[in-house]
Amino acid sequence: MSGPRTAVVTGLGLVTPAGIGVEPTWRRVCAGAPTATLDPQLDGLPIAISCRVPGFDAAALLGGRAARKLDPCARFALVAGRQAVTDACLDPRTWNGARVAVVLGVGGYGAASIDEQSRILHTRSAGQVSPQLLTLSLPNMAAGQLAIDLGATGPCLTISTACASGTCALGIARDLLALGYCDIAVAGGADAMVSPLVMAGFAQMGALSHRAHDPAGACRPFDRDRDGLVAAEGAGVLVLERPEHARERGARVRGQILGFGMSADAHHLAAPSPDGAGLELAMLNALSDAGLAASDIGHVNAHGTSTRRNDLIEARVIERVLGSAPLVTSTKGVTGHMLGAAGAVEAALTLLALEQRLVPPTANLEQLDEAIKLDIPAAATPCDAQLAMSNSAGFGGQNASLVLAAARTQADGRAR
Repeated sequence: MSGPRTAVVTGLGLVTPAGIGVEPTWRRVCAGAPTATLDPQLDGLPIAISCRVPGFDAAALLGGRAARKLDPCARFALVAGRQAVTDACLDPRTWNGARVAVVLGVGGYGAASIDEQSRILHTRSAGQVSPQLLTLSLPNMAAGQLAIDLGATGPCLTISTACASGTCALGIARDLLALGYCDIAVAGGADAMVSPLVMAGFAQMGALSHRAHDPAGACRPFDRDRDGLVAAEGAGVLVLERPEHARERGARVRGQILGFGMSADAHHLAAPSPDGAGLELAMLNALSDAGLAASDIGHVNAHGTSTRRNDLIEARVIERVLGSAPLVTSTKGVTGHMLGAAGAVEAALTLLALEQRLVPPTANLEQLDEAIKLDIPAAATPCDAQLAMSNSAGFGGQNASLVLAAARTQADGRAR
């Protein structure tokens, strides 16, 4: 069932614009129902479209006192983390916390808190700035808060590789398990950067969709008329275990992480390398790490941001590395781009696609870009793939890929 570096996934937790929880998120993603809307919190900005987590009552979910001390990013991480641990049938009150790691990816922590406290400084006084500003804004705080919440006293790491953060966190957590640093890793990504200041910066870069007349259709990966990303918030947390540990406790296995690859474009701080060489290297490294051939991969959850350059470059790299046979999707058409959380959420959705034998659609794909030669379904499509790949890329030229397997798959790709 597993190779020497395989980690099994025994728990999933999702807080996304598609819903709070795995089931509501999966249903909406499979329905291809976009979540992008005009955002009142962004009124007055050149572009005011976003994907927010619906109905997130932090006080009800976490307790009022705790919620007030946490940046929204940490709130999302805690709720998703608790979901994942519950899904794995683990009890933090009884586990050996020294053998539990927390590895969390964040693109940029504390954006909402910094915005708020900056306004207080400039409209009131320095004496009114919160004494909790640092714990609300230091990038390691989401992982630290999750470790405290779960009583996990093993390695506690924050990974920040822009929009590849969640994917890198899962790959590094798998390596911690393989190296014997822990038996369980609670890993994933969280982000809450949809703040006026950050969105103003994205708008100035020209990265956002201008489709204000049709916000639900603004995020349209691989479509001929795509014009930019839609920023989103949320968290995805997975429970990873050493296969032996999961087997000993009789855990339900929901999937496997077989391979992980990383690379840097070394090209530009914000633009992808035109030839896609960096992403290609990450994908090839992930395949090599898993000991698999390109022909073994039956499904790809693409980074697919809905920007002109990213989608075309990524599509060409996927075709170069894997050919045109795998079913390709970008779930960002529904969820928007959750930045540092995106890779972890998409890894979870990829595992669900393998588990449910169903590839979600790419929402808003009305006419495929003529230059893209991939099989990208616009409706949920049955698929018996046993092995899949999930890609991520980010500012700074960061690239990361995971090779994921269904629980019913052996390390060599054969169904059990």
